[in-house]
Amino acid sequence: MLNLKPVLYIQISPERLTVTNARTGASISEVPEIAMAPDGERVVAIGAEARTAAAAGSARVLNPFGHPRTLISDFTAADQVVRAFVKRSFAGSVQLMKPRIVIHPLGDPEGGFTQVERRAIRELAAGAGAGQVVVWTGRPLTNAEVLESRFPAGEGVAEET
Repeated sequence: MLNLKPVLYIQISPERLTVTNARTGASISEVPEIAMAPDGERVVAIGAEARTAAAAGSARVLNPFGHPRTLISDFTAADQVVRAFVKRSFAGSVQLMKPRIVIHPLGDPEGGFTQVERRAIRELAAGAGAGQVVVWTGRPLTNAEVLESRFPAGEGVAEET
């Protein structure tokens, strides 16, 4: 059976957020920053444009993944960043089906990612429109591994919902 459902692989770190379409190989990879208006209510820019927008006005730049103890320091801002990157990944195409998203928090915190962190990461993918979410913690995956749900045993943990 031919499966045309979009499959996205999202890698998150404080330095970079990468969204790859595992079927086409197309990807977006930028700093995960967001520029907010002074009132904190309006998003001015996301990604590489955030610093430029802040320099041009009075917007405040925030990296929602830049905290020394946890991957997500501001869930609301992180949600907006991930949604924007997923939307950009579909630019120029019609999205008829909810994508399957494999979301991969990078790094190796002492003691591993907590259940609370893994749940927040899963919620980011769901909020970005995922029909199915896999949270992968381990080594980076290839597009083939993501497409085939072939998660290497002994090299990480995959939690599917």
